[in-house]
Amino acid sequence: MRVPTSGSVEPWLAALLRPRAVAIVGASDDPKKDGARPLRFLRKHGYSGAVYPVNPRRDTVLGEKAWPSLEALPERPDHIYIVGAAERVEDAVVEAARLGVPAATVLADGFAEMGDEGRARQDRLVACAAKGGLRLLGPNSMGVINVVDRIPFTTNAALEASTLLPGRLMALSQSGSLIGTLLSRGAARGIGFAHLVSVGNEADLDVGAIGEAATALPEVDAFLLFLETLRRPDRLARFARAAHTAGKPIIAYKLGRSPEAQALAVSHTGALLGSDQAADAFFRDHGILRVDQFEALLELPALLKGRRPDATRAGRPVAVVTTTGGGGAMAVDRLGGAGVALAGASPALRERVKAVHGLEVKGGRLIDVTLAGARYEVMKAVLDGLLDSGEYAAVIAAIGSSAQFLPERAVQPIIDSAGHETPLAAVPLPQADRALEMLAEGGVAGFRTVEAMADAVRAFLAWAPPRDLAVGTVPALGPLLPGALLDEAAGLSLLDRLGISTVERRRLEQDEAVPEGLTYPVALKALSADLPHKTEAGAVMLGLADRAAVDAARAAVRARLAVSAPEARLDGWLIQSMVRGVGEALMGYRLDPEAGPVITVGVGGIFAELYRDVAVRLAPVDLATARAMIGEVKGFAALAGWRGRPVGDLEALASAVVALSRLALDPERQVEEAEANPVIVTETGAVAVDALVRIAG
Repeated sequence: MRVPTSGSVEPWLAALLRPRAVAIVGASDDPKKDGARPLRFLRKHGYSGAVYPVNPRRDTVLGEKAWPSLEALPERPDHIYIVGAAERVEDAVVEAARLGVPAATVLADGFAEMGDEGRARQDRLVACAAKGGLRLLGPNSMGVINVVDRIPFTTNAALEASTLLPGRLMALSQSGSLIGTLLSRGAARGIGFAHLVSVGNEADLDVGAIGEAATALPEVDAFLLFLETLRRPDRLARFARAAHTAGKPIIAYKLGRSPEAQALAVSHTGALLGSDQAADAFFRDHGILRVDQFEALLELPALLKGRRPDATRAGRPVAVVTTTGGGGAMAVDRLGGAGVALAGASPALRERVKAVHGLEVKGGRLIDVTLAGARYEVMKAVLDGLLDSGEYAAVIAAIGSSAQFLPERAVQPIIDSAGHETPLAAVPLPQADRALEMLAEGGVAGFRTVEAMADAVRAFLAWAPPRDLAVGTVPALGPLLPGALLDEAAGLSLLDRLGISTVERRRLEQDEAVPEGLTYPVALKALSADLPHKTEAGAVMLGLADRAAVDAARAAVRARLAVSAPEARLDGWLIQSMVRGVGEALMGYRLDPEAGPVITVGVGGIFAELYRDVAVRLAPVDLATARAMIGEVKGFAALAGWRGRPVGDLEALASAVVALSRLALDPERQVEEAEANPVIVTETGAVAVDALVRIAG
């Protein structure tokens, strides 16, 4: 067993991953029970350190001497695993902390995932541990698997396997069962691990803290994350920065794409959940690659080996070479559906292949060499030509039936073409286990399905370095009542203080006479913090031509509200100038419960929620980032002079987005949510005509 040199890693991480002695508190003598597994697995896989089963009700456990308590042990263990019932966990933690044990893992449930009472129990547990400098993993943790040093300190049934395949990946999972899934699926593909950690509830040690410390481990090249939620985003951000500095990519598979998955994660982890778009923004802005296909989580690292994030990759196409027309078409289809640009072989390459090998390579987005069969020299010539050109972000080889029956012939030219600056990957279309094994042994990324391949390539092209968030100060926001929802007049005033252009307006009390001197036509809005969505309640009247029309509109709105919102308190009226422009935008800021402050921009108006055509980033943003966000919104193409239409001032919109995002700089984080919809984009500016602001409680 390797022992880290002093100072190479955090002492608690060394104790967690490479303990010289371990204790199992609550160890069971019944080999069928979970509490027996840590001892069985340590012995099965050859752990060379001392193992102490702790069970005060037995003299022996699985044929080995049992100890009544931690205090009775002949030495202090580096790492203890508490596998007993929840009500006995706190006593074990108190004893371990008093004895100076560096690390403890807790399997038991009944903590934060059970609601307020369980969360209070969990908080007590962390406080007890902290008194003695004990670092906690869990609760709800299935333990730690150190493959390279043969230390499977876990209850995961995947360790019933006869052998463990070492590798250079580290997995951190909020689901305990998934560390076994990754281990077994990886072994079946020849993909090994250095370490796998089940973090459970992350009461103390979390993905961010463990990952940041583990970037110093020389045996780890990349990190795989299985996440149900984002806990402690600040720590995750530090982990991402440290991993980027160390040149060790982080790949994440996160639940939450659907409302159903979010509900499951809440019941499983007891965590607050934010929007999935905010999670996307978090990963993108911190240089973490997110995949949607679980298999891509295992398969993508090989494509990243030795490479760094590069924002310019997204501007270059991908080439697909195939020995199976239909399979190649599948690859092209999936890549195109993932938003990946594709390009075929250049005329020069096609002419060279024809002259040397007598093969006609067709034009188009698919480079089909099926007629050459599995001829080594043809496939290698085409691959080398594509890889040497520097024109492509990546080259993908889609292999036909020869991958199953003639793997050496089908795969060897791909392996021999690897090593270029341009990344190369392969996807066999038949069931071709040997071909995938050969690709893994040859250091080439192999994908079992075209779906996982396309997902991985998409993530790779979008991979960019961590973004430096904008800095500066936020203007004084004034006294804000915690938990309040501001009426529209107060919301627009807050936007004014941020430096955002807002509509000309006049506030009236409920029965105040309409003043002289207004410029018509105008809009009338009922002012009420109880009406965040005024249009639906019938609280807005547009295009009023004179004072009489305004008076009539007030009477009509009162009548509507008596039916649509009888409980709403009416605080007065807002009369606004009518603003005409080229189009409408939405911009919003909010404190996401997972990702923290985020800023959104998209197509505005009453259909904004329906179309979901928006771009999201962590806040605050600078002008360049705001411009990039606007460029992602498909609906804004109409504001850029599409088909002769007037050109909208998208630069003014970008400036407004930057100004709104500065709410994130408020050290007290007073504003929970601020939305301007619509923002009227004119030919010479961008004017917010509606505002919804909610103050944090």
